[in-house]
Amino acid sequence: MNPAPLSDGEIAARTDAYFNRTRQIVTKFGDAVVTYAIFLRRPVVCAPAIMVDWLRAVGAARGQEFRIELPHKEGEWVGAGEPLAYVTGSFIALADLETLALQKIGAACVAAHNAFQMAAALPNTAFLAMEARHCAGAEMQEIMAYACAVGSRAAKAEGAKGFIGNANDWTAHYFNAPRGYGTMPHALIGYAGSTLRAAEMFVETFPDEPLTVLSDYFGQEVTDTLEVCRHFPEMAASGKLSVRLDTHGGRYLEGLGPQESYAVLERNASGALRRYRSQRELGYLIGTGVSAAAIWKMRETLNAAGFAPVKIVASSGFGVEKCSVMADAKAPIDVVGTGSFIPESWSETYATADIVAYDGVPRVKIGREFLLRQPKA
Repeated sequence: MNPAPLSDGEIAARTDAYFNRTRQIVTKFGDAVVTYAIFLRRPVVCAPAIMVDWLRAVGAARGQEFRIELPHKEGEWVGAGEPLAYVTGSFIALADLETLALQKIGAACVAAHNAFQMAAALPNTAFLAMEARHCAGAEMQEIMAYACAVGSRAAKAEGAKGFIGNANDWTAHYFNAPRGYGTMPHALIGYAGSTLRAAEMFVETFPDEPLTVLSDYFGQEVTDTLEVCRHFPEMAASGKLSVRLDTHGGRYLEGLGPQESYAVLERNASGALRRYRSQRELGYLIGTGVSAAAIWKMRETLNAAGFAPVKIVASSGFGVEKCSVMADAKAPIDVVGTGSFIPESWSETYATADIVAYDGVPRVKIGREFLLRQPKA
């Protein structure tokens, strides 16, 4: 991580005005050594590095050394209200940094928690992070990629495959990957005029690369997938060919409807239908789009046609809940491509900071006493 240093003027322009005024007042009446406690109101996975690196860079630019203590290691679970970090230093040097510091930790910790839950729910499935297209600019893109990697490492520590990479070169280093991964968007198939021709163009251009072919452009997921497999039998047999299911929520996968979806799931994971808890979960099981039934249908079709080594990549809305439903249905997914670890409810990402000590004297507003350092036993 290489946080770009900002000038004092740039920081002042981006921070809340009352922090700028506080800095001016403290400069006039005398500095103090303060300790901030930073926390979130919901359980998260600790992902503080981008904030910590930025604070240290600003401190160095200001000739100050901030003491930053992390009660939890990166990747550890943190309960609601538990301090994520204590930051101690000059009040003058810290007063105007609160706004920007909170931006760099709140969403990261929630996204890390989401990524962990998704990977832990499907421990035998590899994940590919596809967050960039959903981010509001480069800074958010980096924060989300970093957070996903932290959550993934936490899941891997518990035996999950986790996130094996992401979809762009810029943040691939967070996943220890040499570059971003991916083969083709729908636009290439539209350009080529057929799914098979798009696959041929890809192989001719990148002959040594594995191929993941999108199957839903013409609404013929089964037909087009089998056509590609038969055209590239060696790739299919060697496991270098994958099919990506990305059917949108307005239609069923080719050959499926409500009754056939029930039948497919009954054949392969009947218990899942008896345990669903909401209409949304039922939709993930046997509804339109990339349902558990659609994935099972594709797996059945590939196996029956002699293409068992062909892998299935699933995308389209694979957040925490959908991954949990897929696990319950034992959906045979080899790879999930998703950016849905990005927090859905943004208000949950709002981190808060309170000063809990002034010149070493504990002091915090009424109601936030839980942030005070607890004496060591």
